[in-house]
Amino acid sequence: MAKVGPRAVDSLAEMGIENIADLLSHYPRRYVDRTKMRSLHSLVPGERSTVVLRVLSVTSRRSRANRAMVEARCSDGSAEVTLVFFNQGWRARQLSEGAQLLAFGKLEVFRGRRQMVNPTVDLFSSLEGDADAAGFAKVVPIYPSSDKAGIVSWQIARWVDEALRRAGRMADPLPAHWRSALGLWARSEALQAIHAPRSMDEVEPARRRLAFDELLRIQVAAAQRRSSLELQARGVVHLPAESRLDLLEQFWSSFPFEPTRSQAAAMSEIARDMATERPMHRLLQGDVGSGKTLVAADAMLRCVAAGYQAVLLAPTEVLAVQHHLSISQMLGHLEVPEESRLGGRRPLSVGLLTARLTAKRREALVAGIANASVDITVGTHALLSQGVEFAALGLVVVDEQHRFGVEQRSLLREKASAAGTVPDMLVMTATPIPRTAALTFFGDLDLTTLDELPPGRSPVQTVWAKDPQAAAQAWNRVREEVALGHRAYVVCPLVEGSERMEARSAKAEMERLASAELEGISLGLLHGQMPEQKKADVMEAFRTGEVGVLVATTVVEVGVDVGEATVMVVEDADRFGIAQLHQLRGRVGRSSLHSWCFLLSENPSPVAAERLAALEATSDGFELAKMDLEMRGEGTLLGVRQKGRSELRLASLSEDADLVVRAHDVAAELVSADPSLSGNAPLLEETEYFLGQDAVMLSKS
Repeated sequence: MAKVGPRAVDSLAEMGIENIADLLSHYPRRYVDRTKMRSLHSLVPGERSTVVLRVLSVTSRRSRANRAMVEARCSDGSAEVTLVFFNQGWRARQLSEGAQLLAFGKLEVFRGRRQMVNPTVDLFSSLEGDADAAGFAKVVPIYPSSDKAGIVSWQIARWVDEALRRAGRMADPLPAHWRSALGLWARSEALQAIHAPRSMDEVEPARRRLAFDELLRIQVAAAQRRSSLELQARGVVHLPAESRLDLLEQFWSSFPFEPTRSQAAAMSEIARDMATERPMHRLLQGDVGSGKTLVAADAMLRCVAAGYQAVLLAPTEVLAVQHHLSISQMLGHLEVPEESRLGGRRPLSVGLLTARLTAKRREALVAGIANASVDITVGTHALLSQGVEFAALGLVVVDEQHRFGVEQRSLLREKASAAGTVPDMLVMTATPIPRTAALTFFGDLDLTTLDELPPGRSPVQTVWAKDPQAAAQAWNRVREEVALGHRAYVVCPLVEGSERMEARSAKAEMERLASAELEGISLGLLHGQMPEQKKADVMEAFRTGEVGVLVATTVVEVGVDVGEATVMVVEDADRFGIAQLHQLRGRVGRSSLHSWCFLLSENPSPVAAERLAALEATSDGFELAKMDLEMRGEGTLLGVRQKGRSELRLASLSEDADLVVRAHDVAAELVSADPSLSGNAPLLEETEYFLGQDAVMLSKS
């Protein structure tokens, strides 16, 4: 019987394992098929392999460079090898004589002696038997372990085996008819096979079943949130008031462009949502420059036409100012009925609420919001502050929604005071999300996608500047474009220099460029640490052309829209991710002017080089998002909606696309038939356990 003592309990807790559920979901990171092991005798120098060894002797000493050096002489019965460890003095305690282990590394020959330097080592229990024992020829799970906590793989295997033995047949939250339809194993068989497969052929079907369970829990939580919103909340019915029927007609008759096909479809979907009593909860995603602001403006105008107020929440002041300018230009000339006014009409009011408003201007704006004389309010987190109360909030638009917490979005919705109704919610993102990721992390939202660019947009030519000659061409292009009256961005990773990073800082780079490649050109500096008024002044100077080149950090990543900007230069581009580079590239090419994006990076890592090559090869944000997901996994998406135990440990959004769709369908059916899941206690309990407080908090979103 495998017991867990008090010290082991504390050590396991350090690893996030606090109970049997945690233990059984601590899956092996790999397996060693001891039925097909290689012998030391068959390996050739330079070959990497896993071998089963027994320790013959261990010595430790200091090298000539005064580094700790541990040598373990080992054998597998066919030959001997010395495992050499540098700066790992603790190995002398770990590798006692007689210990049996798995070593993975590259075989080398040094002074006629076979050796592996700093190999990966996993210990077996000394009770597992000799290499010649019949029980040795099996598949061995290798678990994530912790040297710091003093827990090794074979201990975890013992505890898991004991837990499975005691658990016996487990309750299965997935109904039998769904298991049959999807071709998935039962829960008990899958857990047994993932931890103790009889052959490697059992691992993948076991993984698929347990990966499906991870996805199903997330989908069930999303379906329940959606069901709760639909059943318990009454939304605002946005039907134009008789006196305001002409507002939309006024707008579209004066708008200079026809919407694209996808914009028209998006506006139609949103209009249908807004006309019902069910609160809208929709995600609008579109590539950079796809025209999300126009779609949002149409929705906000529909809200005003119905006699309600709309609000747009932006993550930064720069973006809020940009949105206020754009929406004011689009809607500010319209008029709404106002009986108390001479002529019975007044201009549609678009307010801007940010932290830098003077006390007097803020007081006036807040009063206008409270008495409904302000129709649309654009703002930052200042909208969430105490004292800001809406007379009749009907629509909340959240831009770059991933930058806001659930609590912040919930607080804004709770500010509605329109007869107990819940305002419609439209969240927007310019970061394209692969469909599998959208279904997984935004399963409670209806999804609308803009997949084409408005007319008059010029494609951006992207160049990876790999050497000084290519970089010189980039700076020449900047000079040429500024001479034509156009603008350029130069983006740096840091505000100020750092001794630990070689990346150029924005401040230092502006000073360097002013006396080097861009001498004689008016330069401006923009970064997140500047006072808000200074940011606004610099951006205005850039828009008007007083500043020809804006040297900035990633504060310009989203929302900044200057049609005359035709060149983007990204310094140290290898330090940015695909999504961020694509967003930065989207700051140019926002008119019919030909535009360029130069990615400066001379010696990137292989992974960074792959990213830069991808940006150079395509401007399709959805294709890049798919590539990014495949390259970096789900880590960049996790945490947007889920945290803690909800991490996907086995499921892959790129490789398990079919499971994502099926989990979405199963969750929809289960929750539709039984919203509280009262008839499926196992599924309800494990969903609440693995998703923790997030499942509760997200129900407020």
